[in-house]
Amino acid sequence: MSTVISVENVSKQYRLGEVGTGSLAHDINRLWYKVRGKDDPYLKIGESNDRTKKGESEYAWALRDVSFEVKQGEVLGIIGRNGAGKSTLLKILSRVTQPTTGQIKVKGRIASLLEVGTGFHPELTGRENIYINGAILGMRKHEITRKLDEIIEFSGCERYIDTPVKRYSSGMYVRLAFAVAAHLEPEILIIDEVLAVGDAEFQKKCLGKMKDVAGQGRTVLFVSHNIAAVKTLCSQAVFLANGSLITHGETDEIVTTYLQSGRDSASIQEWPDPATAPGNEHIRMESVSVIPPDGESEITIDTGAEIQIRFHNAKAGINLDCTVYLLNNDGMIICETGRIISTENNALEGSYLVTGRFPPHLLNAGQFFLSVTFGKDQYYSLLRMEEVVSFTIENSSTGRGRNMSVAPGVIRPLLEWQHEFTEKISL
Repeated sequence: MSTVISVENVSKQYRLGEVGTGSLAHDINRLWYKVRGKDDPYLKIGESNDRTKKGESEYAWALRDVSFEVKQGEVLGIIGRNGAGKSTLLKILSRVTQPTTGQIKVKGRIASLLEVGTGFHPELTGRENIYINGAILGMRKHEITRKLDEIIEFSGCERYIDTPVKRYSSGMYVRLAFAVAAHLEPEILIIDEVLAVGDAEFQKKCLGKMKDVAGQGRTVLFVSHNIAAVKTLCSQAVFLANGSLITHGETDEIVTTYLQSGRDSASIQEWPDPATAPGNEHIRMESVSVIPPDGESEITIDTGAEIQIRFHNAKAGINLDCTVYLLNNDGMIICETGRIISTENNALEGSYLVTGRFPPHLLNAGQFFLSVTFGKDQYYSLLRMEEVVSFTIENSSTGRGRNMSVAPGVIRPLLEWQHEFTEKISL
């Protein structure tokens, strides 16, 4: 397959709080360097785009030296946490903005859906905006007319198609915008996270349509925090973090790398120093752990063993609710424990040890994570600890007759079966 998108050492620099360089002196300085045939002096400064830390430079790199290729007919997922540079990359690919350095080579017409209502005129009707969007994408009027009924039907907005789009909800905006982008036969379709605005039924239709587009030999770039959708739809993936390309390749491998990034693979977390322990004036965590019944903390537990969850905390004399969430390696919540509710008898200020148990032969092989939430009166969240500890289940043949460590599914309960003869028949 031929390469339709080539991204070569692309970087994008912004000055925080300003447009351009932010001052006439900086603009003149840049021009002076350019006239003398020298590099832009402001490209030598700047910090990575880590939004969680306060930087010392007023320049930040939204993207830094990103390079990859996309083949014709590929569905490429672009994943990463908020602020990783995903939307900036798509805007550069869509020619909404120019890269500071590097270049992008594209073969084919691009249709982009980057933000809710991009390219729509609020005073015009949905029908009129379909024609405007089609013209922007390079389609002739008779081509748009030929596809018009199909676009309207797919969007599900037929009743409001002659109503100005300023009266549309955000979900209706996305429905119509995606219908236009997907049906006007672009060689490359670029979709940002905007599909999350749509309802579940429409998201399912969109994913199906993107599969159809890819099946016709066209290329799709898909940004989403819905990891299940990325794994289902995309054959290749790119992982961005703080503006840099971490890795790219097969989707399953990249998703695993992404999900593992920033996670602590430990079955016990302890905070002996109250000054650094997570919490507030109502609750302070002392430890969270997952251990088998022998009492020894292990990161790997056999499927036939009972699993104990323990957390040690101190509280300031109030009634608390606690919920423990079990997540798999894809970040999907497998179950929640139900609220662990304190009563007037144990609302005294002091230290508490809470223990819960998962029965043996419940979970399948794989890595699991626990998140813990403390609240008050079930509506008021006091403390939430995301994926605070992890543990790995290894399946054994105990009680199952054979080793099925690669069996499908998230849970694998050991059921008791009873065989009872009912009637003799001839086969």
